[in-house]
Order: sequence, then structure tokens, then C-alpha cells
Amino acid sequence: MRLEGKVALVTGGGRGIGREIAMTLAKEGADIVIWDVNPADAQNTCAEIGSLGRKTLAEQVDVTNFDAVDAAVNKILDKYGKLDILVNNAGITKDNLLLRMSQQEWDAVLSVNLKGTFNCTKAVFRAMSKQRSGRIINIASIIGIIGNYGQANYAASKAGIIALTKTSARELAARNVTVNAIAPGFIQTEMTAKLPEDVKAQMMKAIPMAKLGAPKDVANACLFLASNEADYITGQTIVVDGGMVMV
Repeated sequence: MRLEGKVALVTGGGRGIGREIAMTLAKEGADIVIWDVNPADAQNTCAEIGSLGRKTLAEQVDVTNFDAVDAAVNKILDKYGKLDILVNNAGITKDNLLLRMSQQEWDAVLSVNLKGTFNCTKAVFRAMSKQRSGRIINIASIIGIIGNYGQANYAASKAGIIALTKTSARELAARNVTVNAIAPGFIQTEMTAKLPEDVKAQMMKAIPMAKLGAPKDVANACLFLASNEADYITGQTIVVDGGMVMV
């Protein structure tokens, strides 16, 4: 198993893509800590991971609150003695046209998506530097690359994550800590499953592979970046979108 003996933290890991990432890392041998605003989701996922023989810890953590994040990271270090992998997956959307977007909608999305990623990265920075090893994987989005109608806040937050990834990678490179981002395209989730068929048809026209991605596609990219095979890769954004955006 590629991650035997590793300890991984997945934020927003209770459901959806985060859950798939947590399960994939666990199946490759990692012990998993899950942070989620919904404690029931976190506990359910941890129960499944526990059945694989992995150690798990579920916490309800507000990633927008640095003090809470820092305390929760210290709890991980006290329990496991280290933290090898951080997956910054927690995120929200509050879509609206720019003209109609409220200050609250803007602030909420930037706070969770971008500030949350900053808070978690900052909280693990010292421990990973001291270990002289670590993997930080930020979940961005193709929307942070190309923009999208009605998603000014989301696009700005994800573009910010990509920029933060590059800067963090430069600052941590000498400590043998890699920092990379994954930018998913349209992925089959509960949200996309509820879309009308005509909307799905339009989406397919924009995807050369003519199909939605699966959460597993994102999780597999995450597994690669977390593994030893990605030792010499840092500051990069891997786009997982079926060819929709080619940069």
C-alpha cells in the first residue's frame, strides 16, 4: 500500500468528493482525520474507514476560525505524533450574478474556500517543516481558471487557492513539503445529479470526453500527489475535467 503509516487530514471529508478522497487514501494504508461541519457525516465516513483497519478521528471544525483550526491540528499531532498529508477540500457555493451578489454571499464563499485553505495550511506549516516532509493538496476548480456566470465569488476563491498553492509550494520546497492543487471540472455529485437533462446535455457539449467525471477521478489524482511517486512535483495544478479546459 502506497500510504502505509501515513496520517492524512481531509477537510470537508464527510461526503461527496471529500469522502471519496478519504476512503481512497485509507484503502492505500493511511490513517484518516476528517473535519466536517456536519459531525454525523464525518462520523459515518470514519466508521467506514475504521472497518478497513485504519485509525480515524472525526472532528467538527470551522475552517474559517484559525484558533479552532490550530487547536484541532495540535490535537492530531498529540494523538498521532505527526501529520503527513493535508487535503484542503472544504468549500461552499453561493451563486448569484455579480450585480445581485450580496456582501454576505461574497464573504461567506471567500471565507470558507480561500481563508479556510490558508488557515489549514498555516496551521500545519510549522509541523511539516519540522518533519521535513509533507504533502498539501488543495482542491481548486476549473472555474478558478476560466470563470463562470453567477460564480464571481467561487471563481475568485478558487483562483486564489491556485495562487496560494504556488506561493506555499515555494516557501515549503526547501523543507521537502510539496504543495499542489487539483482543479476538477464537472463531477458527478448530488448537486449535478439534480440538474435538468437539458443543462446536462449542454455541459456534455463542452467536454471532449462527453461524460461527467466521478469523485474517484479526483480522489485518484489526490492519491498520486500524496504518494512517493509525486516527490518531485510541487506548485502545480492538475486539471481533472475530461479535456474541457486545456491550458
